[in-house]
This record gives sequence, structure tokens and C-alpha cells, in this order.
Amino acid sequence: MRILVVEDDRKVASFIKKGLEEEGHAVDVAADGAEAIDRATDGTVWDLLVLDVMLPKRDGFSVLKSLREDGVKAPVLMLTARDAVGDRVTGLDLGADDYLTKPFAFEELLARVRALLRRGAGGGPGPVLRVGDLTLNPATREVRRGARRIELTAREYTLLEYFMRSPGRVLSRPLLAQHVWGLDFDSESNVVDVYVGYLRRRIEAAGERKLLHTVRGVGYVLKDEP
Repeated sequence: MRILVVEDDRKVASFIKKGLEEEGHAVDVAADGAEAIDRATDGTVWDLLVLDVMLPKRDGFSVLKSLREDGVKAPVLMLTARDAVGDRVTGLDLGADDYLTKPFAFEELLARVRALLRRGAGGGPGPVLRVGDLTLNPATREVRRGARRIELTAREYTLLEYFMRSPGRVLSRPLLAQHVWGLDFDSESNVVDVYVGYLRRRIEAAGERKLLHTVRGVGYVLKDEP
């Protein structure tokens, strides 16, 4: 699942990001309210937003109000250091789906994230992503190529999910590094190419049509090309 964490405290943001990535989610971070609005409306399909209330430039309430007015329907979990009932009521009235007061136990954050992701999927299996005969179910994390079930590591799964949410779109190496690893891309690093190689071997068995294509000098694209 793709999650946007909006938190100006770098240590807290890093803590949340690392923990969610260990659960297999693809996580991006925005450090202020203005950046949050830009990232949340840039065309990326977000499954969940974790939104702090006290932010530079625009506070969390203002961000939430703007996103709901813009039609962003992703579930929102608000974080706040203030435990006032009025603040919680304001957030919920503006369209927040849940509220968590700082400091919090990370296990509780994970439980609330899981609940919101289930709710966002309607409590059922959720929409299955499909490219050709390759399918990925975000709710169950099951990946299949036709009848063949594919086992992936957490990082391979995150990479494949990102590709399958952008079918037919050429994704550059820096973009993949940023969205899957959260890295400032080092042109000397071959981590993206290595993991794309791992993923190809998983999803393209002998006799199966090629789905993951190299665009020389640019990056990679996942598409079903007869």
C-alpha cells in the first residue's frame, strides 16, 4: 500500500516511515502542509495519509480541508500532541477517519493503519491490480501469474505494487528509488537494476510473456505487450 506521512519532526517521520516500510508499505514523507497538498494531489494513488496537526506553512486541519475539497478520498489518520476533545471533533468534522494522540505506541499506530486500510478497501478483498495475466491483491498481498502463485520478499512486493499502480508508465530509476526505497538517488548505485532483475525472475517464468520492459537510458515499464 502507498502511504503519505506528513510530519515536520524528522525523527518522528523517520520512525514512522521505517516501521511502515518494515510492514511492506511504500512510504513517502512530506515535511510541511504546503508540500503535503502538492504530494497528495500530484496524481499518485494514496491508500492512506498519516497527517500531523501542527505543521509549518499550513496546519493539518487546513491541509485536510483542502484535500477533501479537492476530492482526495484516501483515509486520513491524524496525529496530534494535543488531547483536547475540540481538536478531535474539528478533525473528524473536516473528514479525518481516525485520530491518534502523541506520544503513541507504534503497535497502536499499526493497528489503526491496518483498520483504515481495510475500511478503505471496503472491508473486502479490495480491487485487484492486473497487468495481462499478472495479478496483485493489495488486501491479501497475493501475487499470481495466471494460476501460478508468486512468492516475493517485502521489497520485491513494494516494487511490483508500484509498477502495477502505474501500468504502461515509464518509471525512471530515480523515481523508483525515491518511491520504493525513499532514497536520494545515487547514480553510482545499481540497487534499482538489481531488484528489477530479481522481480523479473519471479514474474517471468520460462514460456511466459515478458511484462517488465527496459527503456534504455530512462528506466522501466510494466505493460502487457503481445
